[in-house]
Amino acid sequence: LNTLKTKGVKEISIISNAQQIIASTNPQKIGEKITHKKKELIIKAELGEPVSEEEDAYSVIVPITAQNTQYGYIYLRINKENFSEILKTNALKRMVVTFIIFLLGIIFIYVISIKYTKPIEHLSEVAIRIAKGDLDFEVNIDRKDEIGKIAESINFMIQKLRENKMFQERLREAEHLITFGQFSKTIAHEIRNPLNFINLSIDHLLDKLKNENLNKDYLNLLQNMKQEIYRINNLITEYLEYTKPLKLNKKSVNILEIINEVISLIEVSTQQKGINIITKYNVDNNLVLNLDIDLIKSCLLNIITNALQAMENSPIKNLFIETQLENNNILIKIKDTGEGVPEEIKEKIFEPFFSTKKGGLGIGLPLAKKIIEEHNGKIEFLSNLGQGSEVKIYLPLQL
Repeated sequence: LNTLKTKGVKEISIISNAQQIIASTNPQKIGEKITHKKKELIIKAELGEPVSEEEDAYSVIVPITAQNTQYGYIYLRINKENFSEILKTNALKRMVVTFIIFLLGIIFIYVISIKYTKPIEHLSEVAIRIAKGDLDFEVNIDRKDEIGKIAESINFMIQKLRENKMFQERLREAEHLITFGQFSKTIAHEIRNPLNFINLSIDHLLDKLKNENLNKDYLNLLQNMKQEIYRINNLITEYLEYTKPLKLNKKSVNILEIINEVISLIEVSTQQKGINIITKYNVDNNLVLNLDIDLIKSCLLNIITNALQAMENSPIKNLFIETQLENNNILIKIKDTGEGVPEEIKEKIFEPFFSTKKGGLGIGLPLAKKIIEEHNGKIEFLSNLGQGSEVKIYLPLQL
């Protein structure tokens, strides 16, 4: 009853077929008769009918039937104000529910937009960048759904395109080097022939004039000319060595013996320049590798010569040569106490024809790198300005 009262029902009565109230929430009404006509005692598609002009209430009469037999009626008195309030409350609730559903719809659309639309837009931008040839990026979408699979596929495609682009660049560079190399070889040979003639002529003049009482300045001039011709001839030889394909003539050899032989070639020069050679061999004295002896000697000599030249103006002149085993490789470390090189030069140190030395051709270190790589090895250059430089050579034990 209390629940019904909150719904606007003021009074409930049960009426007999004789229109007499036999039960009611208002005991004073029991026994009274309802004056409604029988034909009106049915539920209508309207809000009942007014009870009285003084009281703002409506009555609703509903028949009680069972198995096609009518036993009476239920009589309800409903307060109009309460009922209107209920309608307003229900309308407000419907508005609130509608707003919540609308808000949830917006949130759902926003979530869908973030989850699917934004990634798709990002993938579209990625496709445009790839079409423009920009391959220096990756798609950063960490998802496990279809969008994530597409992102993984695009990253894989970018990687393959990047590799293909690198391959094409190397191919063009190789074609350029082949063409340039063939042309340069012809020029080098054409230069070498007159140089040899000039060198022989100077030797002939020196031989003829050695017993003559000539001014020493003239003899020194001839000697300087001969030295410059020798230097140019060496540059041409280095260049021709670099441009021609390497053909390895491998033999089993003790790697420490090769290092010691190279050291013996520079010992006199290092003693004259006050350079100390410090060796530390942390490998078996009988370690044998399958190498091209002449090429490896040339490689080590090039690297050590560069290290010696780097220490010409250094107050401390120590050359460290160390060997050790590392990851199935022999590691040869050659370190100097020179001035070191700045970062921008360090990145170009193995580029052909790049040299920091006046008159240098820039072939020595690139050729050394080429020799090591032909032996399936690796070479690294480390340097800090003011702290010297270090070259690391990795040669696999199984060659």
